[in-house]
Amino acid sequence: MLKLMKFSRLLSVLPLLFLAGCNMVVMAPSGDIAMQQRDLIVISTVLMLLIIIPVIFLTLFFAWRYRRSNTAATYAPEWHHSTRLEIVIWAAPLAIIIALGAVTWISTHKLDPYRPLDRLDAERAIPADTKPLNVEVVALDWKWLFFYPELGIATVNELAAPVDRPINFKITASSVMNSFYIPALAGQIYAMPGMETKLHAVINREGEYEGFSANYSGAGFSHMRFKFHGLTQEGFDQWVAQVKQQGTMLNRDAYLKLERPSEKEPVRYYAGTDADLYNAILNLCATPGKMCMNEMMHIDMMGGGGKESAENREKLRYDGRHAGGGVVEHGATVPATGVPAQVEPPKSTDGGMQHDMPGMPGMPEMDMQHEGHSMPGMSNGADPAPAQLNNNN
Repeated sequence: MLKLMKFSRLLSVLPLLFLAGCNMVVMAPSGDIAMQQRDLIVISTVLMLLIIIPVIFLTLFFAWRYRRSNTAATYAPEWHHSTRLEIVIWAAPLAIIIALGAVTWISTHKLDPYRPLDRLDAERAIPADTKPLNVEVVALDWKWLFFYPELGIATVNELAAPVDRPINFKITASSVMNSFYIPALAGQIYAMPGMETKLHAVINREGEYEGFSANYSGAGFSHMRFKFHGLTQEGFDQWVAQVKQQGTMLNRDAYLKLERPSEKEPVRYYAGTDADLYNAILNLCATPGKMCMNEMMHIDMMGGGGKESAENREKLRYDGRHAGGGVVEHGATVPATGVPAQVEPPKSTDGGMQHDMPGMPGMPEMDMQHEGHSMPGMSNGADPAPAQLNNNN
């Protein structure tokens, strides 16, 4: 019996040992959206434990109370029904399901990433004169590119924002599907080529937070990380000034060099960008000679171009963009580390194995291919792309 008690105490300590090595940022976030998501996790868990804990307790209690050696326990082999017991058994789970359903329905609408913020935190509304910070996010292979359109700057693998100022993210990808995730700020949002997703969030505490890709996207996925800085307005202004002072120009040529697959990219600053570069990336026409997807969608909306539009097929193909390999020149400054970026596309590590993703309706055919893996195109279909993911905004 003594050994059993010692073993049970050891089992009770094991969960604490596992939690001691975990980063609890999801349960202790610094942004209001992430805090509401944390609260939703806690509420849902508590509601489910209301039925789970009693069931576990009663299972153990009945096993002990009606053990074979307990001759004092009631023995009723012909018993088969109790109205009161049936009410308890069905009413408790039903009430919990109703409560979970109500919480989920409300939270689904309230925490919709496309929904603009209506508060800074639980105690403060957004001041009427507050202007949101717009950030355009591009998931590259394998690094993150951030545009600040109103400030005319861009960065690689570094993001900053003032505390208590709403942030409006527009998110896309250059090739394969990815996922933009800053646990301290908000939940993960997918980044997809040829589409634009959105996220509205706010950071409420100063600090340096981890951001990363939460969706496997190839060889350099594990190093696809960046730092997110929550700064005071004065600190943010100084950061912007630093970017403008140390950065270079991000034009189409510099972007095409940056776009090539590379791993462990250092932080890069760009003091200026081409005005329409993000839209060109979104519409898959940053490469010269390619037709923008929104142009093709407009042609389709007007009824198509007939046989004469056959020449557009080549302009809408994206396969083999990086098949030539070769050396890529540095496209920007490296202010954080001084270490030059990897200049050669990574070699295939899977022996040429292809990873296929089915086509998506409403999208032009494209076949995105890196060395050793490819993503077949998104073929045209009868149904248009979802309204919230189109490129006409």
